[in-house]
Order: sequence, then structure tokens, then C-alpha cells
Amino acid sequence: MNRELKILAAFVAVFLVAYFLPLATPQFAPGTNPTAAKVTNAIVEAFLLLQWYARNHTLACVVPALFIAGAITTFLSKESVLKHLGPKANKVESYSVSSVSGTVLAVCSCSVLPMFAGIYRVGAGLGPAAAFLYAGPAINVLAIFLTARVLGFELGVARVIGAMLFGIIIGLIMAVLFRRSEEARSAATLALP
Repeated sequence: MNRELKILAAFVAVFLVAYFLPLATPQFAPGTNPTAAKVTNAIVEAFLLLQWYARNHTLACVVPALFIAGAITTFLSKESVLKHLGPKANKVESYSVSSVSGTVLAVCSCSVLPMFAGIYRVGAGLGPAAAFLYAGPAINVLAIFLTARVLGFELGVARVIGAMLFGIIIGLIMAVLFRRSEEARSAATLALP
């Protein structure tokens, strides 16, 4: 437990430094070495981007995703996950459910990681969990409507179909590649009460 607290403290410290660091774009006097000015600007812009990410994205997306993942782990019953997404579940059902379940979540690719870990920890097979991991950000309602509105209805439909198909294909590839470790994990999971 002590190790986890140290890691948490390090993450919180880095976040707070990135959040509160006073940054401004430097102004250079005429005659300054242009290469040095470009390098300095690049470094400052990188820190400004880190600060923007900490202020806007981390608090608005990643923290709620962690809470959703905790809710998945806490409130989603292991039996229902094993029934629909587990190793003994019907493959057509498990891959179909996992590839479309991202539609109800407006998450990005980094926010879906804690949710993937949550359903995988509860007992979902690696294949369906990987299908959810891939398709979740690509098939959320906001992304679908934005794509259909900006790029056209046909591309919106293509995004939905492509996300589902590629999610299933990637999930099947992951299940095949990690078949042995998944069989051992499945035996241990199914042996639990």
C-alpha cells in the first residue's frame, strides 16, 4: 500500500505542477539567435500544451472515466459480465455487445482505458474487452453525429460500420494471440465463487 501511495503522490505532484505552473510565450529582443528562439518557443509551447491538457482534458474526461470504471467494477455484476462477455459466452453476442456498447459513452481513446480495465477485471474475455477498447471511442454518439454532420451522412454510417467491424476483428485477433494466457485466466475466473 505504501508503494501505491508514493505513486499516487508523484502523479498528483506532476499534475499540480502542470496545472499551476505560470507560463507565458517568451518575447525575444531583436538580434536574438533565431535558432535559440525557435527551440525556446518549442519548449514553452510543449509546456503550454501540457498545461492545457491538465486543465481541460484531465479534469473533464479522464477523472470522470476513472469514476465510471470504478462504478463498472463495483455495480456491474460479475455474473452478467461473464454471461454476455465472458469466455463461455456466445461469441456472436459477446463481440456484438462489446463493439456497440461504446455508443452510450462519450469517451475518447484515453478515457476508455479505465473502462476497458474495469470490464476486463470483472471477467470479460480479452477479445470482447479489446473490441470495446477499440470501438468505444470511434462509435460514441457525439463522434457519429459530428462525422455525419461535417463529412456527410454516408461517412457517418461508414464510421459506425467500420468501428464495429474493426472492433470485432481486432478483438478476435487479440483473443487468438493471447489464447493460452486467456485460457488460464478463464479457468481461474470460472473457479471463483
